[in-house]
Amino acid sequence: MKLIFRVVSVVLFIVFFGFALKNTQEATLRFFLDYEVRGPLILMLLSFFSVGAVLGVLAMTPTVLRHRRDLTNSRKLNEIMQKEQDAQRLARTQPPQPDAVISH
Repeated sequence: MKLIFRVVSVVLFIVFFGFALKNTQEATLRFFLDYEVRGPLILMLLSFFSVGAVLGVLAMTPTVLRHRRDLTNSRKLNEIMQKEQDAQRLARTQPPQPDAVISH
């Protein structure tokens, strides 16, 4: 399985590297107030992809943190319930204690 993963990784690297070599022409990105940035098309694509990936990760952060907090609370509750269940099981297996006899 590792071999297949590595072969696919090498093939994808070669394809993307070839894509980068074919897209070296200059592109212009125009902003408001006549501000513009010039650079190779592949660098523009790579930068927008990277910014999008970072924004996607940041957008998912609150959800991931909430799920982790819920998982921690569920594990604690499960541990408490397991201890209670063990105590009940232990109480059922022990014979009842005799009543104390009080002599006068």
